Amino acid sequence: MRMMGERTGMQEALFYEFSLEQHVPERHMLRLIDRFVDLAAVRKHLQPFYSDTGRPSIDPELLIRMLIFGYCMGIRSERRLCEEVHLNLAYRWFCRLGLDGAVPDHSTFSKNRHGRFRESDLLRQVFETTVRRCIAEKLVGGESFGVDASLIRADVDRQRAVPGEEGLPPDAAGPTVREYLETLDDAAFGGSTPVVPKKLAPTDPAARFTAATPERAFFAYSTNYLIDLDHAVIMDVEATTACGRLKSPPSDA
Repeated sequence: MRMMGERTGMQEALFYEFSLEQHVPERHMLRLIDRFVDLAAVRKHLQPFYSDTGRPSIDPELLIRMLIFGYCMGIRSERRLCEEVHLNLAYRWFCRLGLDGAVPDHSTFSKNRHGRFRESDLLRQVFETTVRRCIAEKLVGGESFGVDASLIRADVDRQRAVPGEEGLPPDAAGPTVREYLETLDDAAFGGSTPVVPKKLAPTDPAARFTAATPERAFFAYSTNYLIDLDHAVIMDVEATTACGRLKSPPSDA
């Protein structure tokens, strides 16, 4: 018989042999997604938006890969997204970081999403590349479609709202306000309806005060999806202002 052993301390090894490839299960969702992710054109598309001098930037493909699995896993916080990549082996494998690759700071995402990615329309290109791949893989029937919309709560304080008929205060400024004023005649941001908003949020005037749900009214946007019904593939998406209002339920009388 042998006595039961007890670990009395961590024994350090001089060398370790560790493979991320072997530690990600074959049926892991990120493996299935990775088969269809082709970001070869990202760097070429973004080349005009980067300087030829200075320190090398963070690989934009890494940022896009992190955003992809962040959406798939429902991770909305960029700070938490970076923490998860730092800790999770499968996430590191999907992002091609290895065990010792540096994880970008969360502020890097904000700067790129609002800067290079938006100015270059990169996220739209990645989306359309994915749709083309779905068509090539026969995941799109092309015969039955559905249209759906969802409310996305805007990150504004309803207590700071101003009456819509008064318009924006003279001191309202910032990139969000400038963008709103530039697109005010757009169908997606006000041109489709002559109705004056009941309230305006000075920090995000494109958001609309809506009572389209049973809960307390809030500022929101509307995301509109065109969906192929064969495999629920989203074919197109557009963000607009939220102008709908929930109808009162019929009376029992």
